[in-house]
Amino acid sequence: MKTKKTRSLLGQMAPYLKGYKAAFGLALIFTAISSVITVLGPDRLKEMTDTITKGLQGTIDLDKIASIALTLAMLYIGGALVSYIASFIVSTLIQQFSQRLRNAIADKINRVPLRYFDSHSQGDTLSRVTNDVDLMTQSFNQSLVTMTSSIVLLIGSVFMMIKTNGSLAATAIISVFAGFALSSIIMVRSQPLFKRQQANLAEISGFVEEIYSGHNVVSSYNARQQSKDTFESLNQKLYASMWKSQFFSGIMMPMMQFIGNFGYVMVCIVGASLAIEGDITIGTIVAFMTYVRIFTQPISQIAQGITQLQSANAAMGRVFEFLGEEEMEAEDQKSQQLDKVEGLVDFENVSFGYDPNKTIIHDFTAQAKPGQKVAIVGPTGAGKTTIVNLLMRFYEIDTGKIAIDGVNIHDMKREEVHDAFSMVLQDTWLFEGTVKENLIFNQEGISDDQVERAAKAVGVHHFIKTLPQGYDTVLDDSVSLSVGQKQLMTIARALLKNAPLLILDEATSSVDTRTEELIQKAMDKLMEGRTSFVIAHRLSTIRNADLILVMKDGNIIEQGNHEELMAQNGFYADLYNSQFTEEAA
Repeated sequence: MKTKKTRSLLGQMAPYLKGYKAAFGLALIFTAISSVITVLGPDRLKEMTDTITKGLQGTIDLDKIASIALTLAMLYIGGALVSYIASFIVSTLIQQFSQRLRNAIADKINRVPLRYFDSHSQGDTLSRVTNDVDLMTQSFNQSLVTMTSSIVLLIGSVFMMIKTNGSLAATAIISVFAGFALSSIIMVRSQPLFKRQQANLAEISGFVEEIYSGHNVVSSYNARQQSKDTFESLNQKLYASMWKSQFFSGIMMPMMQFIGNFGYVMVCIVGASLAIEGDITIGTIVAFMTYVRIFTQPISQIAQGITQLQSANAAMGRVFEFLGEEEMEAEDQKSQQLDKVEGLVDFENVSFGYDPNKTIIHDFTAQAKPGQKVAIVGPTGAGKTTIVNLLMRFYEIDTGKIAIDGVNIHDMKREEVHDAFSMVLQDTWLFEGTVKENLIFNQEGISDDQVERAAKAVGVHHFIKTLPQGYDTVLDDSVSLSVGQKQLMTIARALLKNAPLLILDEATSSVDTRTEELIQKAMDKLMEGRTSFVIAHRLSTIRNADLILVMKDGNIIEQGNHEELMAQNGFYADLYNSQFTEEAA
């Protein structure tokens, strides 16, 4: 089961590793060369020790010792150089791999349907982009070169030990591998803990992001203690999973150090008895002391590398789980459908449900003629915003058809549909940039004069001029904007887009009555010659609409203009009169 998952993960990584094989292969070769040099060192050291030992009985051959020492120095300098080059290459490749992954995640975010974000917290998605990719990069960076070097060192040291003396080799290998077998069992048992650690980290990140964004609400409801208790509970879960995973991770190094020291002791005991019997030289014992260090070091590093790869495996699993999410339908084969949008919009028997088992829009049929102002009203949960989401193709309808100028929007690219609309939502969105950049946002060929005219049209020009740098003021934490001022800027942004179709979703809900009247006049002028869809809570703002669609439980129960609906004395009239009574009171 685990092998299958590992292969699947490696298969998912393959597209992001293209072009790296040659460089990575070169790094492996350099790593192997460095490891071979390290393994050859003790053999030279043995020769030097034996030369010195023989010289104690007569004359020490200083020239031979100097020659061996020079050879050792050159070997170690060369080994350090190629090791650095290998580490540099691998680090560069890992950072490029990480960059590719982040770009892939950014592209994926634009391709997954909004349905995905309805079922996943923002904190969880952000954790995959940041924490998981960072952990994966760090783990790979610390383990790949080390693991390769350690494997070569392990094989090389075993070969050289057996070549030097079989008895001492058996002593060292048996004593070390006995401990390594125990550590392997621990590593296998600890793998689920690393997965749990990453899941808990994502959960706490999502909670912090959620609470921070709603800090005012939390404070106003005196829910600080409750939020703190929830955080402490999540933090305790994260602490427990991290403690357990790090406990097993941390126990490996002391264990391997004990195994290494135990190997030293055994080599000294067996080596001393063999030397006394004259079977080996002192140089052989010295060489084996070094070989034991070389032998235990890669085992320790392999154990540590496996632990790091477990962390990387858990993080990669979450990253590739997101990259494997279902995407919106590809539209490369679709071409431009409309050269010029006139503004005729038809809804024909549209049905839709966010949950496939629960339909919330039932057989919705309506028509908006070019230049008409269409208002959509109804109680909360009636489906007003859902209709706009379907019109913008944020979601795909289950059955029926939505058409612009007779063309089914499903046959149009989403970009073409979005280009046809200017949109102002109830929730404002401004980014950290200048006022002008926020108003122009992704539009080309907009002059400063056009920007000012749009700002004046919605009544925000005077406020902008009071800012320190006017339209060049950067909107960051140092600039305080009211909700109404933010809304006015988003309305000015919609004006600048100058699209043939307009959507206003509770666009004036956050401003006072006087400002609303100013905006309404600007909107009336803006909507001239444009097909407009207005979702409004205050029915007084849509009395001049050409067509009012009254929705309830996903159905159109009444439609007509204000006078016609009031004359019917039905649901709309009751809704309007109740609001009028409330405002009068």
